[in-house]
Amino acid sequence: MQNSASAQRKGRSQANQVTLTQENGKVVVKVNNQLFTQYLFGVTELQGCKKPVLFPILTSKGAPITRGYPLEPRSGERVDHPHHVGLWFNYGDVNEHDFWNNSTAVGPEHKGPFGTIVHTGILQMKSGKKQAQLIVTADWLDKDNATLLKEKTAFTFFGDTTLRLIDRITTLTALDKDISFKDNKEGMIAIRLARQLEHPSNKPEVFTDASGQATAVPMLDNTGVTGHYRNSEGVEGEDVWGKRAIWMDLTGKIGDENVSLVMIDHSENVGYPTYWHARGYGLYAANPLGAKAFTNGKEELNYVLPAGQSVTFRYRIAIVSKDLSVPEIQQLAADFEKKYKTNIEVISNKK
Repeated sequence: MQNSASAQRKGRSQANQVTLTQENGKVVVKVNNQLFTQYLFGVTELQGCKKPVLFPILTSKGAPITRGYPLEPRSGERVDHPHHVGLWFNYGDVNEHDFWNNSTAVGPEHKGPFGTIVHTGILQMKSGKKQAQLIVTADWLDKDNATLLKEKTAFTFFGDTTLRLIDRITTLTALDKDISFKDNKEGMIAIRLARQLEHPSNKPEVFTDASGQATAVPMLDNTGVTGHYRNSEGVEGEDVWGKRAIWMDLTGKIGDENVSLVMIDHSENVGYPTYWHARGYGLYAANPLGAKAFTNGKEELNYVLPAGQSVTFRYRIAIVSKDLSVPEIQQLAADFEKKYKTNIEVISNKK
């Protein structure tokens, strides 16, 4: 009986363990030995993607919510916008450098100049019960490989039987000159979705980026495509694009699994509540700095980070294996708001 009780206690202590393991060019995140996501930062792993990303991202039942292309293409998915990879954080105009569109697959229609985000180190990897923390650093480089910004990002990964959470807290620090984030619709934290979580498409589309370059997005077979947006202000469907909201919920089904994918803004972020650069074809992004495109020129925000100063952006992504009610989403948002109400030590600029 003692041995049985000891085994049960051991089993309970190992339940909902979130573990981080560093491999070549990546950190693998698992919940109870099941893949949750990977932080990819190596050249081979990224295959020409010019920033670190989280890829793939899986539900508690193991279904990928992220598009496979271009790293791991899957049958029937879209192959547009090769720079849309997993979950990422960057911006379309930083001191006149385009960090958003940069990849080795970028076409000649994109003239740049391009910026690149290069991983520079892992400050902390801490596994634990229900959650783990990964703290990393990166440099935002201009076309001449000079550093425009220093980045420190704290990821908290949470997992249990039905819920996966990613809290991303990113601090950007300017060096010896002011850094301009010119009003641009291409930003800022974004996910490219699996085909099943797109909105059903009823016609081909052409989307134009901030530089005026067009990308065709064809109509595809809608079998099994069930995505539907709704935001904190009650706006639904593709009408959420360009609207301000505290949170966005995307619901859909992957196979027989109901999925809610929620992204949450924080009141201490610049531009709160954020605009949403969320498209039916699978781009799901929050952009607090791109007011002009979203308001037809009625508003404009050209944010400047002074030399030597820092700015912090806080976001929560929740992946839940069920349809969430509005009160449940509001609770996730309230918990996130409270947890990061003031800068936390791990993302400060203290030595």
